[in-house]
Amino acid sequence: MRGHESSVFSISVHASGRYAITTSSDTAQLWDLDTFQRKRKLNILQSVGIQKVFFLPLSNTILSCFKDNSVFAWECDTLFCKYQLPAPPESSSILYKVFAVTRDGRILAAGGKSNHLHLWCLEAKQLFRIIQMPTKVRAIRHLEFLPDSFDAGSNQVLGVLSQDGIMRFINIQTCKLLFEIGSLDEGISSAVVSPHGRYIASIMENGSLNIYSVQALTQEINKPPPPLVKVIEDLPKSKLNAGDLKVKVTSRRVQLPSKSRESKIQTRILKQDLAGHCENKENELSEGLSKKRLQVLLKGYGEYPTKYRMFIWRSLLQLPENHTAFSNLIDKGIHAAFLNLQKNYPIKSRKLLRVLQRTLSALAHWSAIFSDTPYLPLLAFPFVKLFQNNQLICFEVIATLIINWCQHWFEYFPNPPINVLSVVENVLAFHDRTLLQHFMEHDITSQLYAWPLLETVFSEVLTREEWLKLFDNVFSNHPSFLLMTVVAYNICSRAPLLNCNLKDDFEYFFHHRNNVDISVVIREVYHLMDTTPADIHPNSMLDAFVSLTKGQYPVFNKYPKFVVDYQTQERERIRNDELDYLRERQTVEDMQAEVDQQRDEYEAWYQKQELLRKAEETRREMLLQEEEKMIQQRQKLAAVKRELKVKEMHLQDAARRRFLKLQQDQREMELRRLDDEIERKVHMRDREIATTAKDLEMRRLELESQKRLYEKNLSTSQEAIAKEMREDADAYRRKVDLEEHMFHKLMETHQTQIQNTQKLIEENLAKAEQACLNTDWRIQALRKQRSGDLQRNECYQETAKLLQKNRRKEIEVLNALSEEEAKKWEEAKEKDFHLKSERKVSALSDASRKWFLEKEISDAVEHAERPHGKVVPRCQNEQVASSCFPATSQSSDISEMDSSTRISLSQRRVQWDGVERDLMERVRNLRQRLTARARHRCQTPHLLAA
Repeated sequence: MRGHESSVFSISVHASGRYAITTSSDTAQLWDLDTFQRKRKLNILQSVGIQKVFFLPLSNTILSCFKDNSVFAWECDTLFCKYQLPAPPESSSILYKVFAVTRDGRILAAGGKSNHLHLWCLEAKQLFRIIQMPTKVRAIRHLEFLPDSFDAGSNQVLGVLSQDGIMRFINIQTCKLLFEIGSLDEGISSAVVSPHGRYIASIMENGSLNIYSVQALTQEINKPPPPLVKVIEDLPKSKLNAGDLKVKVTSRRVQLPSKSRESKIQTRILKQDLAGHCENKENELSEGLSKKRLQVLLKGYGEYPTKYRMFIWRSLLQLPENHTAFSNLIDKGIHAAFLNLQKNYPIKSRKLLRVLQRTLSALAHWSAIFSDTPYLPLLAFPFVKLFQNNQLICFEVIATLIINWCQHWFEYFPNPPINVLSVVENVLAFHDRTLLQHFMEHDITSQLYAWPLLETVFSEVLTREEWLKLFDNVFSNHPSFLLMTVVAYNICSRAPLLNCNLKDDFEYFFHHRNNVDISVVIREVYHLMDTTPADIHPNSMLDAFVSLTKGQYPVFNKYPKFVVDYQTQERERIRNDELDYLRERQTVEDMQAEVDQQRDEYEAWYQKQELLRKAEETRREMLLQEEEKMIQQRQKLAAVKRELKVKEMHLQDAARRRFLKLQQDQREMELRRLDDEIERKVHMRDREIATTAKDLEMRRLELESQKRLYEKNLSTSQEAIAKEMREDADAYRRKVDLEEHMFHKLMETHQTQIQNTQKLIEENLAKAEQACLNTDWRIQALRKQRSGDLQRNECYQETAKLLQKNRRKEIEVLNALSEEEAKKWEEAKEKDFHLKSERKVSALSDASRKWFLEKEISDAVEHAERPHGKVVPRCQNEQVASSCFPATSQSSDISEMDSSTRISLSQRRVQWDGVERDLMERVRNLRQRLTARARHRCQTPHLLAA
């Protein structure tokens, strides 16, 4: 569950237990606790840090508070921003540091470096109260609501922990101080309230843990009121003392009694009750632990508890924790001897490598010999790996180990400690001479069977748990215990060692883990410590345990200083020579690189020049070849032009001859065509003359038959049209009556209450509307008939104009008729009278048209029967014109009809059939329009009546 770059200072868990939010100063992350995977990450600007991100109780809302006093609420599932709290007023603006929310999630309390406390209503999203704490409160360190079983989550009591270590509990509604815990002498560092609000647990500044009972603290507040009934008792016979009448008056605020030396709160210490009154002062540790007692515990269990091992080691080694001195050593940086530590000791963890490098550098800065000690990384590595999170403790543990357990190790520097190894060999010779004799037979010295174990402090041959168990005993005993452990390890491994015959096998054995029980080894060590004679016992050689001094570390100079100085000087000389050699080699390499670069540049320049020269020659050859090709192409082109010119001349000559021949042929064909046309015209003229004579005879017969047929058809069509008009009029009248009847019936159904009153009005209105509609319809029908008559008159007039060749009189007749029609339109207001006049005019027009047709037909027949050359008198034509057009005052002269006039008349007879069909189509269209207009006008009064 990684992802934070800085330390996590807040963890909030959802009410369901499925989600959790971890908060650091730069980011906040939402985790799924079922899968331990990160769902979302809140990234912010570097300038705006995160103050706190937490879940609201019993809700699905996340509240995020930033260092710029902005507070946002987010939906947990969608991470949608629900709302943002407004900025607090400038008069009481504080930087929020601590927050608390009631159990129902409605009120948010916020405080900071001020004695003002802001209360926000999260439902209304506004600041509803500002509480000012007492003047002794300068900053608020912690806020905690006190739950109550009967407030339904709307907590009213708020605990405020201030900078003076006193936690004051106030009522946020009445703003009264209820009680307080802690004091100036014993301040509270942090506090938490139990879920049901019965107890308050607080960690004091002196390290103790106090648990308070809320019921006892609020006993004075929740005291029931005094009884209403009081009993008056008699005075006793003995007199009352004056002191008995004095009563101590206390305020409503509950004050805890101040602690005295005689009455202290009972404190439970997480350690056994040690009876160390009779033990020596040297066995008492600074933290109150007894070394003898710890040794008894160690012999009983074989090791210290894992949870308290580091604490016991620090107590046993009496570490001074000199932060300033260690910081000075660290500030000197990485020692030159350990700059390339990774090359000799490749470690996978970069962090562990840095800690090892810093620790070794601090040791080298502390004493110069450690910069030249080759086995120092092997000695320090297990402690660095164990204390990698606390470098100070790591350094002081190693330093204490070197001062006490590595005594006389550096007297023969840079060689192994021969004196220490000889002590080990003497002890081994006393306890197991056979094993030592086996070592001597195979030329195995103490530098092979003892020194590898000492320089690595058994880290190569033991597991982590075995090594920790061993050093629990090493740190709890005399420094000679470590040398005895080497002897015990060899004795416990004598069986496999006696089977080894090769030196490589011995080396492998003492550099790798073996099947040795560390508990047996430790018991053997204690046995050797007790049974070894005093003359060869390491106790006589090694001093007792001495801890590091407080403040500054002791000077470590128990080594041949001239050897170290000489090695240091030689190393410095070698380093300087190496640096000079490296500088000279770098200079030579730079010069060689520059020479190589110049040589490469010269070679590249020569190659480029050679390429340019070859390219130039190639281009010249190509240019000469192109010029030769161009000359050849020009010669070929000139030859082709000459050939084309000759061909063009031949083609022009042939085209000229072909054109002349074509013109001659065309002229001959034109002459032949003209001859044929002349012959055809003569033949056609003769044939047309014969045909015309026959046609005239046939025309006469046809005109006679067409006359009778036309009269019959005309009378039949007029009768059919009149009948249709009457039928349409009757059908329309019945339809209108039916619709009116249905409408009146519907109105009678819906208006039963006012039927008698409106019946007469509706009938009169319907009759009037019907009369108007009928009259309008009749007028329109007559107008349409009149229009049809006028159209037929126009057709007849056109026929007369063709016959009489008198267009001017026809226009006058049309103008006269138009004026007559306009006058009749003006007289349309008087509907009844106008209807009668229209009928008379229509009847007169029909008789005139009929007479005109009969007259024209009879004149045509008479003219056809007359001999050619006889002229019709002008008076007769004038009478025909005057009778046909009564509105015309004068008639024009009519010329006599010749043979062309007869032919024209016969053609017009044929066209009359088309005119008649056109008239019938117009009548049908007129009938449809009249029907549609009648329907529309019939619907209008219905709507008005409704």
